[in-house]
Amino acid sequence: MDILSYTFFQHALLGATLASILCGMVGTYIVTRRLVFISGGLTHASFGGIGLGVFFGFSPLAGALVFAVLSALGVQWMSEKADIREDSTIAFFWTLGMSIGIICCFLSPSFVPDLNAYLFGNILTIGRDDLLLIGVVTVGAALLFLTCCGTLVSISFDPVFARVQRLPVDFLNYLMMVLIALTIVATLRIVGIVLAISMLTIPQMTAAVLTYNYRKMIGWSILIGWVDCMVGLTFSYLFNVPSGATIILVGIVVYCLVRTVKTLCNKRLACH
Repeated sequence: MDILSYTFFQHALLGATLASILCGMVGTYIVTRRLVFISGGLTHASFGGIGLGVFFGFSPLAGALVFAVLSALGVQWMSEKADIREDSTIAFFWTLGMSIGIICCFLSPSFVPDLNAYLFGNILTIGRDDLLLIGVVTVGAALLFLTCCGTLVSISFDPVFARVQRLPVDFLNYLMMVLIALTIVATLRIVGIVLAISMLTIPQMTAAVLTYNYRKMIGWSILIGWVDCMVGLTFSYLFNVPSGATIILVGIVVYCLVRTVKTLCNKRLACH
C-alpha cells in the first residue's frame, strides 16, 4: 500500500472520484436525452483546440475548453436556427476539430510529449490544475442538478410538454450543451479524447439496467463509475497497462455482468 503515499496516486484517486460524480450526473442527462452522438462529436472537436494550443504555444487544455464550448454552442444553434440536420451539424464540428488538430500538431515545430495523454488519457499524470478544473465543473454541475433536476427530467423525457409548461427549455439546452463540453474537457486527462465518451455512457447504461428512476440512475451511475475507476486504476498499476483504456474495459465488463445477472433473474422469475 506504499503507492498511496505518492502524490501522483493521491491525485489520481481524487480525480477518479470527481470524474465519477461529474460523469454520473451529466452522463445520465446524455443517455436519457439520447445525446451520445452529440457528445462524441464534441469530444473529437476538442482536439482542434488541443492542436491550436500546441501550435501557438498556449495550454492545450485551455484550447480544448474554448473549442469544445464554441462547438457545443454551434451545434445547438445550427440545429435549431440554421435549418441544418443535427447529425450533419455534429459531423461538421467533429471533422473540423479533428482536421485542425491534426494539421496543427503536424506543423508544430516542437515535440508534443503530452499528446498521447490527451488522446488516450493517463490518470496518473493529472496535476493540481487538472483537479481544480474538474472540481469546479463538478461543483457547478452539482448545483445545477440540485436546483433544476425536475426541469431536466421533464426536458429529457418530454421536451414538448416542458415547453407547454413554459419551462426554460432553450436556455437549459444551451446550458447543458456547454456543461457537456466542459465535462468532456475536464475528463480528457483521465481517459482521453478517444475514450471520454465512454465514461459518459457505460456507467449510465449499467445504471439503467438497475433502475428507471432518474435520480436513482444518477446515484448508481456515480457509484458504478467510481468502482470502474478504482478497479481499472488498480489493474493499470498492477499490470502496467494504460489507465484510461483499462478503466473503460472494466466498465464494459461490469455492464456485461450486470446485464447477464439481470437477464438470468428475470428468466428465473418468469419460470416461477
